[in-house]
Amino acid sequence: MPFADSTLPAIAFAGAAAAPAVDEALIAGLAADFALRAAEHDAAASFPFENFERLQAAGLLALVDPRAAGGKGGGLGDALAVVGGIARGEPSTALVLVLQYVIHNQLQRSPAWPERLRDRIAASAASDGALINLLRVEPELGTPHRGGLPATVARKVPGGWRLSGTKIYSTGIPALAWLGVWARSEGDEPLVGTWVVPRGAGLAEQGIEVRETWNHIGMRASGSHEVVFHDVFVPDGHVGELRPPAGWAAPDAVGTAWMSTLFSGVYDGIARAARDWLVGFLHARKPTALGAALATVPRLQEALGGIEALLLTNRVLLRSLAAAVDGQSPPPPSESLLVKYTVTSNAIEAVARALEVTGNPGLSRDNPLERHHRDVLCARVHAPQNDMILTGAGRAALARRTADGAG
Repeated sequence: MPFADSTLPAIAFAGAAAAPAVDEALIAGLAADFALRAAEHDAAASFPFENFERLQAAGLLALVDPRAAGGKGGGLGDALAVVGGIARGEPSTALVLVLQYVIHNQLQRSPAWPERLRDRIAASAASDGALINLLRVEPELGTPHRGGLPATVARKVPGGWRLSGTKIYSTGIPALAWLGVWARSEGDEPLVGTWVVPRGAGLAEQGIEVRETWNHIGMRASGSHEVVFHDVFVPDGHVGELRPPAGWAAPDAVGTAWMSTLFSGVYDGIARAARDWLVGFLHARKPTALGAALATVPRLQEALGGIEALLLTNRVLLRSLAAAVDGQSPPPPSESLLVKYTVTSNAIEAVARALEVTGNPGLSRDNPLERHHRDVLCARVHAPQNDMILTGAGRAALARRTADGAG
């Protein structure tokens, strides 16, 4: 099944795009290869190490890093093309890529990261395929987006820090080379920031314990296990964005747009894979009573058309948002988050409609549609969740009316 959207019309977007840093044919080929093993990784909840070896060989793990550091200098549009394409083959791989791209972009933009550390992380992605994630969620705190201080504590010692605490949903932990740990400093007036642990030869020797707890219905190959830090040493110069808790309240328009676009791109990619399978099923299935393929039935053509409408909306929103950011005109964070809400809702609805028209074949584990359905539902858990997005958008609308002086 081809991965290109040849059935969709070309759409003009505001702003001229820069020369692409990715080869669409390469991405489609990688996705098709990854799809061959996706069901196996899903069934075993095994991490797809071989996929990242292929991505590294293609230079895609350093896609958004500067060319001076060995990267490709790609922007958000390039990252979206890779993430969306790879998600159509194996979405857990794409999810780890999202975190790699979002964090590397954040490192390059923020002066609050030590320059030497930033350069090391970028260079290691280009030379060794080193992966990074920021581990933020905790058993008691939940997601930091809903407020509260992390229970993970960093204690100052000569030459660095000692870090202790527990993180859950640590996506990609089987392969991470850099563990960014959201924590607070010890004391009555703590500072909150990210302590970056370089992964050594043996996690146990470092005081890092990985508990293989990830057993969700979807994104099963993401390796999102629990990680416990037992008095782990973090050297000086490995702490970024250290600030008082109140300093984390200010929204970051660019960072929010990158996160919203790429997380949404994963689930849009899953929905497109479901659409592709549905098209093949409708052509191949020829009931005896009908005497023709299901693709000839108007009711099913209409159902597929509804899915196409949802995916076209997603395509316009995602590409427009990426073009705005790459054109140095990011929208307010509330608008970027509404794109996330709309695209992920459309993706879930698209897969649900595909299940509705296929019946038992769609729910069979012999076919990929049921796996796409389990995977796409995970869109609902990425922070901020829908209730926070809609509440924030509503407050922003009310604030605009007040600012405009309306009665």
